[in-house]
Amino acid sequence: MCGIAGIVSRRRIDSGLLQRMAGAIAHRGPDDEGLWVDAEANVGLAHRRLSIVDLSPQGHQPMLSADGRFVLDYNGEIYNHAALRKTLEAKGQAPEGGWRGHSDTETLLQAIACWGLKAAVEQSVGMFAFALWDRKERVLSLVRDRFGEKPLYYGWAGNDFLFGSELKALRLHPDFNGEIDREALGTYAARTYVPAPKSIYRRIFKLEPASILSVPLEAALQPSTEPLKSEPYWSYRDVVRGGMANPISDEDEALEVLDAALDQAIAGQSMADVPVGAFLSGGIDSSTVCALYQRHSKRKIRTFTIAFEDAAFNEADYASEVARHLGTEHSEHLVTVREARDVIPLLPAIYDEPFADSSQIPTYLVSRFAREEVTVALTGDGGDELFAGYNRHFQAPRLWQRLKMVPKPLRAAAGASLGLLPQSLWQGAAGLLPARHRHLGGKANKALRLAGSAASFDDVYAAFLDEWSGEASPVSGWEGGQGALDLDLGGGAPDPLRIMYCDAVSYLPDDILCKVDRASMAVSLETRVPFLDHRVAEIAARIPLGLKIRGGEGKHILRQLLYRHVPRHHFERPKAGFAVPVGDWIKGPLRPWAEELLSPQRLAGEGFFNAEAVRRRWDDHLTGRRNSTNAIWAVLMFQAWLDSQSKPVQLAA
Repeated sequence: MCGIAGIVSRRRIDSGLLQRMAGAIAHRGPDDEGLWVDAEANVGLAHRRLSIVDLSPQGHQPMLSADGRFVLDYNGEIYNHAALRKTLEAKGQAPEGGWRGHSDTETLLQAIACWGLKAAVEQSVGMFAFALWDRKERVLSLVRDRFGEKPLYYGWAGNDFLFGSELKALRLHPDFNGEIDREALGTYAARTYVPAPKSIYRRIFKLEPASILSVPLEAALQPSTEPLKSEPYWSYRDVVRGGMANPISDEDEALEVLDAALDQAIAGQSMADVPVGAFLSGGIDSSTVCALYQRHSKRKIRTFTIAFEDAAFNEADYASEVARHLGTEHSEHLVTVREARDVIPLLPAIYDEPFADSSQIPTYLVSRFAREEVTVALTGDGGDELFAGYNRHFQAPRLWQRLKMVPKPLRAAAGASLGLLPQSLWQGAAGLLPARHRHLGGKANKALRLAGSAASFDDVYAAFLDEWSGEASPVSGWEGGQGALDLDLGGGAPDPLRIMYCDAVSYLPDDILCKVDRASMAVSLETRVPFLDHRVAEIAARIPLGLKIRGGEGKHILRQLLYRHVPRHHFERPKAGFAVPVGDWIKGPLRPWAEELLSPQRLAGEGFFNAEAVRRRWDDHLTGRRNSTNAIWAVLMFQAWLDSQSKPVQLAA
């Protein structure tokens, strides 16, 4: 895994600036660095390398193609690159003079030179974000993997076009002005992350997953306030629609096909020239990955988990039981409350733009722990989105099916009445639940109030994802809400499938995968995600909902696959996220820090947030009238991020 950055300019490329941009993301690639400049076109590419495949200098980047036409600045892994090499060789398309090394970078570059960019990417199985400079056509192409496992930003500073793996590289440009995008901030406040193609900055964008952005030299030098038009090379919408049209309805057949696809993915992703391990939380997804990985390995695989002092948030015992059953070489690290809280000041630098999924804290801690022994770790991410793993995938549609039978005037009246009930009543009911699930009281209250006035299920789901639904946005001068959700699968698609699709194209890349990428790369650990091998996703799409949701819980088919390897009694418990009690911390030991960031005078003076709205939610949280952990954590993470900026920023009009 690596870090990339680059500049296109009308001026001579400043190699010192290019090197500093690469240095800002050195954590993504501590093993090597490289610069390449096209002095005639004023194009500069920079690379930081984390050596995973072909540790020799033959994998050095940026890499020039054998014919001299293309230059590749690449971050990622092509898991089928050995097969691609064989195909090239069989067609007589190996580089003249032979291969320089055995890196996947060289394979990808030769495939592009022989087959064209789109065809090469379509045949690649992997995760990647890269820049390709075509010296002949004078076109810069930016490419991102199918689900967005690897990040790629682009945009303008002054008149220069920039790109990079992380925003901190772009911010080093002397003309970078750091103007905050008001719409992006409003969406962030609602969802707790900034969805692509926006970034927190105006004129800086995220390349969307599964797309190629090809920019001729002159077009790159014309700054825009809107994202440039990219071309998709793969469509998850088409995959899901195709799966609906060609389902695998027999459970035994579905199990066999899914087993084979995951087996193939894990076999490819467990290969490296450095030590490889896996995260093991004791849940369905990570346990399935570890079980199939151990089946492949001739030796004990290395698995990693973290334990917490607070028993309500500690699931390490479940992970240990699974590890013992599978026979892995298991490592566990006990995290103290202080150690977890000490991560919080690091978060603005790690995440580089406001990001408020509080599971970022344990994700960083387990990554740091695993990095002591391995350079690559397999994860179970993606299982929830592909196999209906979130409670909302089946509970929200079920609730709507019942409520829509009630005439809207009656629902509205009932919703209004529920809204008058004290929050303490809902929180009191939630108090009967385990500590990690006590937020559900507030969620139930919110869902019932919103369903009362909703005109459609889409309204219900949009409101569910909006931390400020039913209230004015806390962003000063912004009334646009969170923006549109992509629930479009065409006519006839059931609601659970539509929201699974929506989660897979937004929440997954912009929250889950962003969280894991930044946390792991901050400690120079490469994470790999077998569930997001696109061949696995295509099989998952063919498995009908009835084999995913059954008996009031999701991931039925995945559970059946796992039970072939680990007895089901290890998993007979409610789903639990990778959580830490930040809602309690900010009311307790972190309250002085929070109060300083949420000072009415400070909020009013900065002008980003409406001080009255934020303080109202903060006071409700402190008094227990309303659990506002997510909404307040988002504001706190923005405020902490704002403090970390080396240059002053302002809110766009």
